[in-house]
Amino acid sequence: MVKQLDPHKLEVIKQTLPVVKEHGEAITKKFYQRLFESHPELKNMFNMTHQITGHQPKALADAVYGAAANIEDLSQIMPILERIGQKHRSLQVKPEHYPIVGEHLLGAIKEILGDAATDEILDAWADAYQIISSAFIKMEEGFYKSAETQAGGWGGFKNFIIDKKVKESEVITSFYLKPEDGEELPSFLPGQYITVKVEIPQEEYTHLRQYSLSDRPGLEYFRISVKREGSKGEDIGPGVVSTDLHQLYNEGDVLPISAPAGDFYLDVNSNRPVVLISGGVGLTPVTSMLHTINANQPDRRVVFIEAVQNGSVHAFREEVRKVSEQNPNIASYFIYTQPSNEDREKEYFDREGYVTLEWLQEVLPSKDAQFYFCGPLPFMQVVNSALKQWEVPKEDVHYEFFGSFGNLEDA
Repeated sequence: MVKQLDPHKLEVIKQTLPVVKEHGEAITKKFYQRLFESHPELKNMFNMTHQITGHQPKALADAVYGAAANIEDLSQIMPILERIGQKHRSLQVKPEHYPIVGEHLLGAIKEILGDAATDEILDAWADAYQIISSAFIKMEEGFYKSAETQAGGWGGFKNFIIDKKVKESEVITSFYLKPEDGEELPSFLPGQYITVKVEIPQEEYTHLRQYSLSDRPGLEYFRISVKREGSKGEDIGPGVVSTDLHQLYNEGDVLPISAPAGDFYLDVNSNRPVVLISGGVGLTPVTSMLHTINANQPDRRVVFIEAVQNGSVHAFREEVRKVSEQNPNIASYFIYTQPSNEDREKEYFDREGYVTLEWLQEVLPSKDAQFYFCGPLPFMQVVNSALKQWEVPKEDVHYEFFGSFGNLEDA
């Protein structure tokens, strides 16, 4: 039974929510500073790039505010809680970490709000945090059990060997991963990701990154397709892990990974038409969905739309075309925003420009479909806006952010 906040403390939370929201990012930045100073070993679990860019403090601020605002009934934000809980399981966040987080979160509130954070207010927020953390611990217990007990499953991180490394475009490389112990692989839901533990030369801490599985379940390997972001400099900034994967990790090398996780996945129990829309490297989870449908539900209607800059950065072009040419129920469309002369000569793409509502209405037989999309934030905002204008039911719209948590409605 979920503990309830007593009426007086609930009223204190409601009264202080606006102040906590106003100072949310300052509080969470202070929280991470305190946390890492007190427990530097936890840097092994966090994406430090998101600390540098400020994405993680903002995401945490939004999550804390959202949970506190719904403290009377956390089921109202269950999709958000599940997304965070799946991420926690993939990163191996355990119950013993929650008291540490609570201590430094309350300490950060006290530091930022000063005398305004009275003992009464801190006591109310402590109880609220206890309710929220207990909900996460219970949820994540189920995620851990599911990951460890299913056929081929495991707990923690398990060593995988890079069996094959394939350059898919100028910026994307695929890694075919097989378990070092030769055991069978667990199934997963198309769209889910794995967490990879990467050792960076001269770095004290390991780095964890999530990469979507880009091929279907039921194969003898996991495939991830990694976009090289930026370049490696003196600091751990954007792209350092992906750059090292591209440059330093080769066939035969070992990568520890955690079992598949994630709340963005294809409804495999439905036979309704599906529209898969991707921008850039956002094609990885929807490519897994495409291959899964083609293998297991070949009669299911699919429209696959992929938007990229040009042919040089276009991954899986031949792979996707082959599927759509062989299966009459699958249609594919490639959109280039800046095609080269070679792209035009070889007819690599179907449309020059961008995804628009008008174009979607031209190529899609109907809006009666399940829509899945992934890509850069501006791209997803455009797609989401188009689907809202078309009045596609909210329950048929599914998307995933790469990186820290977010909500398209608030972006």
